[in-house]
Amino acid sequence: MTANEKIQKAVDGASACLKESIAELSKKNEESFADRVWHVGAELEYALFLYSMMFPDESTFSKRKPNPELKNVETATILNDCQELLDDAGKQLAKGKLKESYKTAYTARNYILKVQEDIAKKKREALKQKEKT
Repeated sequence: MTANEKIQKAVDGASACLKESIAELSKKNEESFADRVWHVGAELEYALFLYSMMFPDESTFSKRKPNPELKNVETATILNDCQELLDDAGKQLAKGKLKESYKTAYTARNYILKVQEDIAKKKREALKQKEKT
């Protein structure tokens, strides 16, 4: 399997897990939702690792830290935007536009990190509520 095929498989895996997480969110199944989001993040991290192997001399990738403004945005909106980013990353990769695909996947990973932070925050708040009672 070529490196591009491995990257495509990871991006496709992240996209599939993201679709499952959106379904779990709509069902209000928080545990399964959090698990699916974790899998999306893992697939994206693997894809980004593979991208980095394609460009070992590119210092610009390590410096790239776009932080989209995602404050006060609903989780469903973030997930839908992330799905669009993953679809775009896959299309760019298929066209051989590796750097553009990398940048798009990197942004998608930042979206997923935001969702993971929100999940962790909700868990902490729930734990604090239990401790008070």
